[in-house]
Amino acid sequence: MNSVGVLLSIYIVLLLAGGLIGFLKAGSKASLIASLISAILLGLFQFVIPGAGYAADIVLGALLIFFGMRFVKGKKFMPAGLMTVVTLVTLILRFVI
Repeated sequence: MNSVGVLLSIYIVLLLAGGLIGFLKAGSKASLIASLISAILLGLFQFVIPGAGYAADIVLGALLIFFGMRFVKGKKFMPAGLMTVVTLVTLILRFVI
C-alpha cells in the first residue's frame, strides 16, 4: 500500500470512530450510517475500483463541505471542527504526497 493509501486508511478509521462515538454518546443512528457509507465509498474508490481515486477526492470534498457547514452552524470544534480540519488535511495531502 502506498502512502496515499495509508493516509486514506487512517482517515477511514477516524471517520468510523467518529460515527461510532456519535452513536454511542448521542444515540445518533444517522451519524453511524453516514460514516459507514462514506467509509465504504472511500474504500471502494481508493482500493477496489482501479483508477477511481478521483472519486475518493469527490467524497472527501463533499465531507469537507458537510463538516464545514456543521462547524460554522454549531460553532463547536468537536466533532465537526476537528473533522473539517482532518478532512482538509487529508484532501491536501492526497495531492502533495
